[in-house]
Amino acid sequence: MNPDWIWGFGGGLLIGLAASAYLLVNGKIMGISGIFGELVDGSGWGTWTDRVAFIAGLVLVPWGISRFVPMQTHLTGNWVVIIAGGLLVGVGTRLANGCTSGHGVCGMARLSLRSIVATVFYVLAGGIVMALLRHVLGVI
Repeated sequence: MNPDWIWGFGGGLLIGLAASAYLLVNGKIMGISGIFGELVDGSGWGTWTDRVAFIAGLVLVPWGISRFVPMQTHLTGNWVVIIAGGLLVGVGTRLANGCTSGHGVCGMARLSLRSIVATVFYVLAGGIVMALLRHVLGVI
């Protein structure tokens, strides 16, 4: 049996648990683009320590786990594609006023129509871009 689904299931559980804990502790939706974006534009400096700790956890926890658990990814080794993809995702999340954690996890769990529509469109856009980059342009 392919164990990839277990990793996805475990990751989904951790994201849901993190979103619930963030809402209970802070009384706010765990939207990563908002947490990071408000640090960048300066509007979130009143809670900068919480924001920096959250972002550090996003980076350090997977890195720490990867030191003990062998993992494999199918990510491209092309740094131009990785950086361009990251920038485009960042721009998209600002245009949509939210990201996969804010809209896809928290918003859809609250049955927010705005979040459901946003999630449908960013998943659709991601699928189209991936199909174009992989099967038409051969970049990935």
